[in-house]
Amino acid sequence: MDEYVKVKGSPGLVRDPRTNAILNTDQSILARQKQRLNAHKKEKALDDKINTMEKDLSEIKELLKKLVS
Repeated sequence: MDEYVKVKGSPGLVRDPRTNAILNTDQSILARQKQRLNAHKKEKALDDKINTMEKDLSEIKELLKKLVS
């Protein structure tokens, strides 16, 4: 990590002199970001599951309508 250059005025940031990229070294911020990403993935999976169930229910309704007619 000593090959990185500290960013002036930002204690949690460093610059990689080879790529000129700015990197975040604050582990608590990185952990919170991972938690947000995981929560977003779970929410998306739940939305997908609900959409699939709604589609299945719609198909069942259509089949029941055909059966009754």
